[in-house]
Amino acid sequence: MDCFFCQKGIEEIDYKDLELLRKFTSGLAKIRAKKRTGVCASHQRKLAQAIKRARFLALLPYTTK
Repeated sequence: MDCFFCQKGIEEIDYKDLELLRKFTSGLAKIRAKKRTGVCASHQRKLAQAIKRARFLALLPYTTK
């Protein structure tokens, strides 16, 4: 399985692109594993950083109730 971001040619993952970030979080707002998403290691690190940044700025929730 090829990396989603490598296929689209995306180098930097924007923390403000909430629709994209939600695709890579579970129903409980956890970051999905690399095995589940099929993202390469370098993009998985960038994705996790973007999700954490969006959470810190209250754009995404840390958990669901």
